[in-house]
Amino acid sequence: MTTAPLGPHVHAFFVDHLATQKGLRISSIRSYRDALRLLLAFVAKDAGKALTRLVLGDFTFDRVLAFLQHLEHDRHNAIETRNQRLAALHTFFTYVASRVPEMVDVGQRVAAIPTKRAASPPTRYLERDEINALFAHLPTRGRRALRDRVLLLTLYNTGARVQEVADLRVEHLDLNRPARVRLHGKGDKWRTCPLWDDTANELARLLAAEGTATAPQAPVFIAHGQRPLTRFGIYKLVRRHARSIENKNAGSQPGRVTPHVFRHTTAVHLLEAGVEVNVIRGWLGHADLTTTNRYAEITVRSKEAALRACEAPAEFAGACKPMWRDDPALLAWLAAL
Repeated sequence: MTTAPLGPHVHAFFVDHLATQKGLRISSIRSYRDALRLLLAFVAKDAGKALTRLVLGDFTFDRVLAFLQHLEHDRHNAIETRNQRLAALHTFFTYVASRVPEMVDVGQRVAAIPTKRAASPPTRYLERDEINALFAHLPTRGRRALRDRVLLLTLYNTGARVQEVADLRVEHLDLNRPARVRLHGKGDKWRTCPLWDDTANELARLLAAEGTATAPQAPVFIAHGQRPLTRFGIYKLVRRHARSIENKNAGSQPGRVTPHVFRHTTAVHLLEAGVEVNVIRGWLGHADLTTTNRYAEITVRSKEAALRACEAPAEFAGACKPMWRDDPALLAWLAAL
């Protein structure tokens, strides 16, 4: 068992590897931090040591397996959470193995632990009538009425992640036609999204009202005390305004409306408008086209449902078979969608 100290490697993992080499944002680094913090506490308890006395040799393959079982059985974590913690451990043990040869065997065995399969959660998005109802019910008076409307409009227009909107600054906006916004996304990557004329005009009104139009570093969406709205503040704002449509269950997918639901909504509505999938991938900042393709599957299901609705009534089934069931060319087209 190696007695190499733990502290320097943990510190270098966060400061040098994650922050400097991989360029992860603080929100991603905190996810790794939470996973490592739980692992450290578990190993210290299992080894009967104070946390400050742990060495790398205490982090055995069997303890990692026991830790994953602890997450599921004792902490009652969902499979998705367990897999997220495991992904962080894969990265950490691979990094340690690259620096300490004695840990290569443990690192390889931990890296080979598979993620568990879990059913993908349904993709919640808003129908067009729900979007219209939401904006129709937004307040028109009050100190923050304009800000709230513009924020929701920006979420819907860009499909931005909530942290990307929280980090938005005046210098990231170009409100001259064609208007656009630069978003700072995952992996320290920037992308440009076009803005509708309505969005650009409302953003210009907001900046003028806040007096920040000539302050490049000023946040676009401001909370109390001229501080930028945080991701949690945006979440609460969306939840408050979305209750009007949640209570009515206007759409086919009742449930909670969050900022990420706006992201899904943007993707689905772009697809329904005929925008090519690769364009949507760049619009949303997806690294992998597979992530974007799930929205295409949603629209395929809606098209098939529309085709089924066009079937002839049962009493005419013998005389008038639905052509789409027997037409090879049409079936091939559907399969290719």
